[in-house]
Amino acid sequence: MKQEHGRTVAVYPGSFDPVTHGHLDIIHRAAKVFDKLIVAVLNNTSKNPLFTLEERMELIRQVTKDLPNVEVDGFRDLMVNYMKARNVRLIVRGLRAVSDFEYELQMASTNHKLNSDVETFFMTSKPSFSYLSSSIVKEIARFHGPVEDLVPVEVEEALKLKFPRDN
Repeated sequence: MKQEHGRTVAVYPGSFDPVTHGHLDIIHRAAKVFDKLIVAVLNNTSKNPLFTLEERMELIRQVTKDLPNVEVDGFRDLMVNYMKARNVRLIVRGLRAVSDFEYELQMASTNHKLNSDVETFFMTSKPSFSYLSSSIVKEIARFHGPVEDLVPVEVEEALKLKFPRDN
């Protein structure tokens, strides 16, 4: 395992548009396993995110402020290039359902092919979060449905600003 001054460091990458309770479950659990966890927010230029990279990073900082070993960073490159630049070789990925596994296995294999020092650790989500995705949250919020059980209050408030009720 790659060490940072004797500490085990891992990266949890994703778009987090927006961060959900499912993401936070993985963040909290991974923060217990690794000495340092970098939540790396992807700025995917092929997608049209609801929140800017800076907004997503700030929301994650707000909802992880109680986790001193969690750092939030952004990236716009291949994951393996980011890993090399940060001198980290451990990736954490969350799995919600069997349907996630095929894609995640493909990504883990590709990352390992591009850099054989990179290892991916899979964490399964709690069953109560197995259905939850950022896309579902955005769809519910777009139509002013209740999202308080799906996202932290900070994210709920940010979603209300993105989807204001018309009077």
